[in-house]
Amino acid sequence: MYLRGSKWSMRQRRKPINWFVVIILTFLIVGMIYVDRVVAPTVTLPGEPSPTPTRDPASYVAEAQDLFGQGKFADAIASYNDAIRINPSDASLYVALAQVQIYAGKLDDALTSSENALLLNPDNSMAYAVHAWALEKKANQATTTPDYTDADTAIKNALKLDPNNGVAHAYYAFLLCDMFASNTGPYTDPITTAIAESNAALSLSPDRVESHWARAQVLYQTGNYEEAAQEYLNAIQISPNVAELHLDLGITYRTIGDTDKALEQYPTDPTPSLYSSRALGAIGEYSKAIQYAQQAVNNAPTDPYYRGNLGVWLYKNFQWSDAQTQLSLAVNGGQSEDGQTIAPEPLSGGDTHIAQYYYTYAIVLAKNGLCPQALPITQELMKTVPNDADAMYNAQYVIDQCQAALGTPSAVPTATPMVTPTPTP
Repeated sequence: MYLRGSKWSMRQRRKPINWFVVIILTFLIVGMIYVDRVVAPTVTLPGEPSPTPTRDPASYVAEAQDLFGQGKFADAIASYNDAIRINPSDASLYVALAQVQIYAGKLDDALTSSENALLLNPDNSMAYAVHAWALEKKANQATTTPDYTDADTAIKNALKLDPNNGVAHAYYAFLLCDMFASNTGPYTDPITTAIAESNAALSLSPDRVESHWARAQVLYQTGNYEEAAQEYLNAIQISPNVAELHLDLGITYRTIGDTDKALEQYPTDPTPSLYSSRALGAIGEYSKAIQYAQQAVNNAPTDPYYRGNLGVWLYKNFQWSDAQTQLSLAVNGGQSEDGQTIAPEPLSGGDTHIAQYYYTYAIVLAKNGLCPQALPITQELMKTVPNDADAMYNAQYVIDQCQAALGTPSAVPTATPMVTPTPTP
């Protein structure tokens, strides 16, 4: 008997080929071959050295410290930033970066860096200390009475967290000296506390430049000029390429009456001359301020920043024509006396001195009857630095002067003065 049906047949029918499955399997095989031959060789197993090892952040820190010692602050900042890119969670890197940024005059950047350090470690005494130092120097830039309240709070936090932080004691001595010199702050006798703080700094951190620097400032403020000069020399021996130290020593020698030694402290670097001009201008010595400002320009004739500084002191000394020339070079750019190109100094909120260059230039133009040139500068000030009280006041002052001169309302929108100081003379 012959049984019919596929179930019992010895010759079963072949199933059709599933081409979809074949294609998928082919892709999988090709993929496995690619991974084995291309991807796998590039994968580093745990514990196996990387073929392109990442640079150790410590090497960047060592590099930054060496660059700082050479006075190359911008390069040191770049190296610290490289270290932070590799290890962004290390608060100490931000503290070190902030310190160099202060030496470089980048106070807003220093405030940001120290704030980042505090976000990472709210109990970091040095982060508070450096933050206080940046706040103190920022307060010193104000054209009105400096407010040291925030700096005072920050330095107290630093010393509360670590009473043996010698650098923090030095920063506190700096702050108290400033309060004494400007006759402001909450203390009735800040210089006595400054003396104690500077001595504590030297006792706790005798190898730090800040300790000798702070002690020198205290000695200068108390009239001990010879001793102050020696402490400045001690600080310079530790950090010979800090221009501000040479400036302070030069001022001390000048106070003693040793002009030759004072001049030795002013190298071709224009920074000390810049600081000297500002220090002299702040006490009304405009003719001397002009001399130092001119020296800074001579050392850096194509830098608009130094041109603007010279222009401010020329204006204060009622040399309006010369002031207009220098301020125009700062704001608009142009050519130096020997034909070199001077690029304009961009207006930004990071440096109040730049805003001062702009509004002083606008005032000079307005006084010389050049309101069509002055009013656009007031617009730029209102747009770019609306939170700078002095800039806003003086911009409004220019607008009011031009309105009075023209006898008609100005097309420039006016702003309500945020403060009411006496307009710049």
